Order: sequence, then C-alpha cells, then structure tokens
Amino acid sequence: MDSENQHTVYQTHTTELITTTSNSKNINIEKGAASNLNIEPGSPEEIKRVLWKLDWRITPLFGLLYLFSFIDRTNIGNAKLFGITTDIGISADDFNWALSIFFIGYVIFEIPFNLVLRLIGPTLWIPILTFCWGVVMICMAAVHTGSGLLVARFFLGITESGLTPGIVYYLTLWYRRQEQSSRMAFFFSTSTVAGAFGGVLAYGITYMDGLLNLHGWQWLFIIEAIPTILLSIVTYFTLPNLPESSKFLTEREREIILHRIEQDSVSSDDTGFSWTQFRMAITDWKVYLYGFIHMTGAVPLYSLGLFLPSIINGMGYTKITAQAMSAPPYAVACIFTVLVAISADRRAERGYHIAIPAFFAMIGYILLTVLTEKGAVAMYIAAIITTTGVFSFAAPLLCLSSTNIGGHTKKATAIALQVGLGNIGGALGGQVYRATDAPYYIRGNTICACISAVCCLLSLLSKYLLERENKRRSNLSAEEHKKESSGANLCDNHPDYRYIS
Repeated sequence: MDSENQHTVYQTHTTELITTTSNSKNINIEKGAASNLNIEPGSPEEIKRVLWKLDWRITPLFGLLYLFSFIDRTNIGNAKLFGITTDIGISADDFNWALSIFFIGYVIFEIPFNLVLRLIGPTLWIPILTFCWGVVMICMAAVHTGSGLLVARFFLGITESGLTPGIVYYLTLWYRRQEQSSRMAFFFSTSTVAGAFGGVLAYGITYMDGLLNLHGWQWLFIIEAIPTILLSIVTYFTLPNLPESSKFLTEREREIILHRIEQDSVSSDDTGFSWTQFRMAITDWKVYLYGFIHMTGAVPLYSLGLFLPSIINGMGYTKITAQAMSAPPYAVACIFTVLVAISADRRAERGYHIAIPAFFAMIGYILLTVLTEKGAVAMYIAAIITTTGVFSFAAPLLCLSSTNIGGHTKKATAIALQVGLGNIGGALGGQVYRATDAPYYIRGNTICACISAVCCLLSLLSKYLLERENKRRSNLSAEEHKKESSGANLCDNHPDYRYIS
C-alpha cells in the first residue's frame, strides 16, 4: 500500500473528519458516529502514555499465558523422543490420534467458552481455564495406557480452548483495530519462544529420567504444569477486567480508552449479549473464509510444532541433540513474527502479511523435500526457513475477525468460530507426519507445502474481496447510503464501516 495514500478505517457522511498520522501514513477516522461519550479526545501524549501503560500490564501477562499454553499442548512431541509410546504401549496410529484429539475438544468448546467470557468476565474465566489445564497436565504424567493419554489430551484441549479466542476478543476491548496485530504478535511470538524453550528444557529433563522412578516424559509434564498453575493465581489478581471498571487506570485514562474504541466502532451502544449478532456471525461468509485461511495456516503450524524434534532427529542428529536443536528455528521465527505483525499494523494491511510468509513456508517445505541428499546442514537451514514462514503470519491471521467484524457479540462469536475452524487444521496436523515416513517425512512435507500454497492464495482472495467491498461502499450515492445504514445491529454491515484488508 502506497504510504502517500489515505487508508479509511471508518468514515461517515455527516460528521467531522479527524486525520492522524502514523509512520508517514494517514489513517482517517470519523468522530462522533453514534457517540455516547461527551468527553475531550486524548492528546497524542495522553494516548501514548495510556497505550504504554496497557502494554506493560496486559501484553506480558498474555505472553506468559500463551507461552505455557503452547508448551503444554506441544510437549507431547518432546515426550515422544523420551519414549512415551513404548512406556505406555501406544501404537504409532493411536499416538497420532492423541495429537489430534486435543483439537477436537478445543474446537467443540471454543464458541461457548468465548460467550462464557462475555458473561462472567476475563478476570475470573481466564484464571479458571489456566488452572484447569495445569491440573490436566499433571494428570497426564500419571497415564499408563494409550486410552488414558487420549482422554487426557482431549480434556487438555477443552481447558485450553477458551484462551486464544478469549485473548483475541479481550484485546479488541482495549485497542483499536490497527493496533491489535502488533499486540497479538507479542503474545503469539511466545509460541516460538515455547518451541525454543521447550526444546532446551526437554534436553535438561533428559537427565532426570529414572529419578524417583519416573520416566523423563513424566517429569516433563509435571515440571511444565507447575508454572501454569502458579500463573493462574497471578492472573486472577493482576488481569484487568474491562476498561470501564479497571482500577489500575485513572478516570481520565478510562475515558480515553473508551472514546478511542468507540471511534473505531459503529456499535458504541452495543454492550449486552445479542442473539441477533450471534446469528449474524454464524451466517457471515467472511467468518468462514477467515476460518479456512486459519485452517490452512494451522495445519503446518501445529504439525511442525508437534514434530519438529522428530524431523530434526530424522536428519541424522541424536534424540538428545534434536531436542536442543529445535530451539534455533523458533528463535529466528520469533523475531520475524514480531516484525511482520508490526508492519501489518503500521500499514493497516493483512492479506500480503499472511500471503508472503505462507509463500516462504511453502518454499521451506519444498527444500525439506528436495534436499534429503544434501546433508543435515542444508536440511536444517530449510527447517529454519520453514519454521519462520509458518509462524510469522500468525498475528495478522488471528486479527482477521477481530479487525473486520463489528458488534461485541458478533465479534466474540466470529473470533471463536474462526479459531475453531482453524484448529480443525490442528487436528489434521496431528495426522500429517507418520512414523512410517521417517526419517525424511517426504509425504508430510509435501502436504504442508501444498496447504501453505492454498493459505497464500486464500489470503489474497480475502484481500481482493474486502477491498472490492470497501470501494463499493465508498461509491454509494446518498440514497443508497441512507438505505443501507437504516436498521439496528448492522455491525460491520454498516456502509460507513471499512475493512482492513
């Protein structure tokens, strides 16, 4: 997008136009559409100070929550190298189902859990979920059969299902649409840190195998569960509930936040649960398109997160070395995840910031497929390229519904539905890499290369469709605008709403 062009986030035909500048880029925002707050807008200095305060209070906490969440859902890959399949007598096919069944529980409960968050508030609901999945993780250390592992993974998926859509929705209550991707990057980048930290931790736990008559994988589950349970307690006492009632803010700071969010929305009086908006969310074609983009991104992301140690092991490195060598690819991916998200926010753009990393992910998988005769170093470099491509578009992908769906209930439902559809890809990802394909996993890498290509194409399609609709709304006549803006609960269907493509 050309830096000299103006990107209209939200405009009206009858109200005052405010132009703000960010990185040599003008973002036009209309003031006062359906405003219920008769307050003075924050000055640039006040807004900067408030955002800084929010960033230090909210983002690190969510980063830790997602860090432990991702570690706890993917440490099964490290447990495989510890010999869990042999110790509990689970077949290779059943082990793959243990990976996938996590996402079945996850998908089923995402929408209802996000609606529960709307009803009882984040300061109670998110700590409850965190505590519960920490308990489930400790219980996983006690499994002795394949069926026990399947049950434990299913309940782990249920208890974790409310976190990601809950965080995505929560951020929309505090930040404007063009500010969300970079914040999501800082918490989602911890998933790459989780991969790096999890591999190093697993390497250290290798030397605890046999201590107190426990296997290494049992120690892995126990040690990684304890911080999760402690964090749930910290979250209960430190996570702000809602902007209008948060005690860590001054009255003026609360006014600034609420005023900014209202300016960015066409539904400022939308506060309660709405069945109309719920039905709008589940019948909106855009939500399903976002969900399919998410699904095609989730298949390579979760399959790589679950199997990267095994893939590196197949390159010729020992199991212990593979645990440690799974860290550097995630470290590189972490840097690019943050950079891509910041760029997506500064340019108020999503499509290219998903498509380009997905293209590089495809190239990485192709290299993993064709470089099997070129040695371990070449394949390891290909693994770094793949990991970077797969993870770096996650933040703008997660923002698709949160930045392009209006109305609180519709947005909460759409976010959960998008993430739920996406995590069907996680269930499929658990089936991509099969033990029979070791050591090079040609079939799995080929499948992921093709799916990454589809992700790239779908994100470009989404961009084209959203830009076409924005152009159509900008060219409406006065009569057409009046007709389309009549009625209640229009949400993002309001003709003044502009999509971030």
